[in-house]
Amino acid sequence: MRVSGNAGDSEAMCPYRLVLEHVTSRWGVLVLIELLDRPYRFSELRRAVSGYGGRGVSEKMLTQTLQTLERDGLVHRDAKPVIPPRVDYSLTALGREAAEQVRALAHWTGERMSQVEQARHAYDENRRAVEESRRADDEAREIQSRAS
Repeated sequence: MRVSGNAGDSEAMCPYRLVLEHVTSRWGVLVLIELLDRPYRFSELRRAVSGYGGRGVSEKMLTQTLQTLERDGLVHRDAKPVIPPRVDYSLTALGREAAEQVRALAHWTGERMSQVEQARHAYDENRRAVEESRRADDEAREIQSRAS
């Protein structure tokens, strides 16, 4: 889940942005929201996160996401020394705080999506009109330059 380059360099340059990227990453958001409900075993969490549609999360990506969130102090990994091995993932107090914020943002997005879609439509229509006007002006200048 490393964004780019050396993790140490990224942390030194802007540690706040790096944590924000971890929390708001494609899978980070879903992991945090799911873990708000209860602790999960790895395979359960993978199914739950993959249930949001689209392509499911790969084992590798979920592992990387969990390790990153654990390193940031947001997720607790509890490995029990039993056979077969059992590992449970849960939120730390810090992780619960972050997850509640992320869930609030996800909820807001769901409530406001129609307004976002309207804004996008208006923007796209305006851009099309501007482009058409620009093309018409270019054509008029071309015609004028040929006539001269």
